[in-house]
Amino acid sequence: MWRSLRPKGRSDASGGYRRFAWTGADADCRLWFRMQAEARRLDYEVDRNGNQWAWLGDPAAGDAVVTGSHLDSVPDGGAFDGPLGVVSAFAALDELRRRGVTFSRPLAITNFGDEEGARFGLACVGSRLAAGQLAKDKAFELRDGDGVTLPAAMERAGLDPEAIGPDPERLARVGAFVELHVEQGRALDLSGDPVGIASAIWPHGRWRYDFHGEANHAGTTRLADRRDPMLTYAETVLAARREAGLAGAVATFGKVSVEPNGVNAIPSLVRGWLDARAADQDALDAVTTGIEKAAREYADRHGTDLAVARESFTPVVEFEHALRDELGRLLGGKVPVLGTGAGHDAGILSASVPTAMLFVRNPTGVSHSPAESAAEDDCVAGVLALADVLEGLACR
Repeated sequence: MWRSLRPKGRSDASGGYRRFAWTGADADCRLWFRMQAEARRLDYEVDRNGNQWAWLGDPAAGDAVVTGSHLDSVPDGGAFDGPLGVVSAFAALDELRRRGVTFSRPLAITNFGDEEGARFGLACVGSRLAAGQLAKDKAFELRDGDGVTLPAAMERAGLDPEAIGPDPERLARVGAFVELHVEQGRALDLSGDPVGIASAIWPHGRWRYDFHGEANHAGTTRLADRRDPMLTYAETVLAARREAGLAGAVATFGKVSVEPNGVNAIPSLVRGWLDARAADQDALDAVTTGIEKAAREYADRHGTDLAVARESFTPVVEFEHALRDELGRLLGGKVPVLGTGAGHDAGILSASVPTAMLFVRNPTGVSHSPAESAAEDDCVAGVLALADVLEGLACR
């Protein structure tokens, strides 16, 4: 499975992946998912929001056990973030069939669409739509960097954008969702464990900062006469690092656009996107408030204007304790439980269905990068752990 999936959407220049939602690379990955489902004689379907499902057993029976993740990527992302969960889901099913188990509940494998939000700027679009956490009118407003709207992109990919929206009947069929994911950090590497269980997802969000100044000539405009938004932006980036450090949180300006974007021109607009995450809501509020306060002070000092808009937000997710504890029991009670600052479809769905997560060790902790990795032995350990969990939940 890895050999067949690895080339899809891979950049020869960076070695990373550019599997953006509703592009050709995404279509290749979706076809791969369908072929894996059909090769295992699973019933394949696409829901109204473009999420893919592969069913073993009758979905209408309800109380299904569902596993899977996503196949899209961030710009030049790694091979494991998302795909490891999908590949491991199919491999776990293969393992359960090898064991000769009898399923007492329906089982489904999923690929949720546009989890990373790399193209339209909002993460977990497929699961948010299904869970009713993204209104149709707001979804229709989403645009990529070229001005293509989400509905237009979905329509080009062969879906009906008018059908998107909450899917409570489908989610009501799900009794438990377990997502396996490569760890995006080094907790397991430091503890020496190949597999872990998620306790919670930190609250996190994305904010857009628009710094407005005055375009002018870089060679003839005195420093004292400039209204340069790049200065305000640069100082705000440093403020984000400072405020995050004080609160024990993380804050990152990882995306920026500049107008008119000329080497010899003072910018008229610098637009930066802030990603901020913290262990609890009070810490996150302290970080984001501190960053915005500093940014406004810098803007006043440099004669620039600032507008701030929150584009997305996900509150803290405490995975259901009963299901989390059941995973620990099924895995022998020796698996570490750890929190994470990364968002996932499991976190979005937790408001609608019982959800849990397994993490597989990442030896370097690097993620969202071509250097992201996981050892084959650890990946196999993840598959076996997932198979044990699915057997315990769906084969009773």
